[in-house]
Amino acid sequence: MAHIELGLDERLFPGITGPMRFRPETAEPLNALAEVLLRSLPHPLTPGERELIAAYVSRLNDCTFCCSSHSAFAAAQLDTGAVLVDQVLTDVASAPVSNKLRALLRIAAAVQRSGREVTGELVAVAREAGATDLEIHDTVLIAAAFCMFNRYVDGLGTYAPDDPQSYRSQAERVVRHGYGVALPTG
Repeated sequence: MAHIELGLDERLFPGITGPMRFRPETAEPLNALAEVLLRSLPHPLTPGERELIAAYVSRLNDCTFCCSSHSAFAAAQLDTGAVLVDQVLTDVASAPVSNKLRALLRIAAAVQRSGREVTGELVAVAREAGATDLEIHDTVLIAAAFCMFNRYVDGLGTYAPDDPQSYRSQAERVVRHGYGVALPTG
């Protein structure tokens, strides 16, 4: 049960969806930010790669709902699906991703610990692997935003389903329609 009364059935509106229904004035800009960061095109990183960064930061923050959600969103948009997502979340150093994506994930992990942990060396390694300034910028912002989203979800003590199918169903909606689409009313 959430720490505050959201006025809805949390099982129908798990994780961030409950607080967003509770406070639509803040939901609108938060969804717009997620849409730009994770789905806007053209972008040198695919939506699946950007969702993977979000899932990775959420795993580092131990946010069950966000990690499960964005893992499903990434898997739905990556050729190798959930297998790759699981490999990255288990051990980014040995996961079969490009050197560029691995370097960006390392930057995301540094942001998760503290923005001041992003060093010139981490950025140089990412650039050496082919990362552009836009990719570095957006990786830092995705990581920072997901630290906020994770703390929003967990700070309110929201419900996180145990059933992986609920996240896959949500992934279908997000992949098809994006963030900020009206959620079912129950």
